[in-house]
Amino acid sequence: MKGILITPSDSKAIVPALQKARSASVMIIARDSPTEPQDATDALFATDNFKASELIGQYAKAAMAGKPAKIATLDLAPGVAVGKLRHDGFLKGYGIAEGEPSIVCSQDTGGDQAKGQTAMENCLQKAPDINVVHTINEPAALGAYTALKAKGREKDVLIVSVDGGCTGTKAVQSGQIAATSQQYRSRWRRKASRPCSPSPRAGPRRPATPTPAPPSSATSPSPWWSPKDTAFGLQNCWGWSSMTSALSTPPAPAGGAWCSAPSSAL
Repeated sequence: MKGILITPSDSKAIVPALQKARSASVMIIARDSPTEPQDATDALFATDNFKASELIGQYAKAAMAGKPAKIATLDLAPGVAVGKLRHDGFLKGYGIAEGEPSIVCSQDTGGDQAKGQTAMENCLQKAPDINVVHTINEPAALGAYTALKAKGREKDVLIVSVDGGCTGTKAVQSGQIAATSQQYRSRWRRKASRPCSPSPRAGPRRPATPTPAPPSSATSPSPWWSPKDTAFGLQNCWGWSSMTSALSTPPAPAGGAWCSAPSSAL
C-alpha cells in the first residue's frame, strides 16, 4: 500500500491510527478537513475553511449596514475541525468573539438539512428576534430557511453559508440564501489522488498545506471582494454532472475571492 486518502470525521481520534500507518511508510493525505494536529498527515487538500467563513462573515457585517445583529450559528459537530474553522472564521469576519451577546444561539446540525431545520426551530424558540444566520453548509441553510418561512421570517433574516454546491448556488439565485463562499472540490480532490499513484515516492514528505482562499457567491457587492453573478457560480459549482466545467476555470487568487450574485444586484 502506497497511500491512504482520508476525510476525518473525528480530527483527533484518528491520529493514533495514522501514526501507525505512517510508521510503515504509508503516505496519508487528508481531504476536506484537517486532523488535529494537522501534521499528523503528509498533506492536506482542502478549502481554507477559516478564510471562507471569514469572508462570509465580512459580507454579513456589510449587509447588515450597522443594524444590531442577533446571530444564530448552525454548526457541524464536536470534534470535526472543518466545523470549528468555519464557525471561528465567521466570528472573525463579523468582528465578534465567542460568547458575545450578539450570538444568541448555536446548534449542531451535522450539515444535514432536516437537522438544520430543527436547529433553526430551536433557535427561534430561544431568540425569536434572530436576524442573521450562519450555517456550516447549504443543506443546513436550506433547513434554516424552511423553519424561518414557517414563521413568516424568511424575508427579514440574512442567511449566509459556505460550500458553493450547485443546489446551494441555486438557492442563492432564488434568494433563499443571501450568500455562500464557493469552494472547488473537483480541483483539490483530483490533486489529492496524484501523490498516491503507483509510481515510487521520492523525496521528503509534503507538508500539510491548505489551498488558497475560495471564491464566494453573494447577493450583492461587498467592499472586500469583486462579485460575479450566480451564472458564474452555477458554471463552477460542484454536485451536478456539469461541475466538470470547473476544471477549466482559473483558480481564485490567494488571499482573495470571487463572488457570484444575482445579476439584478450588480
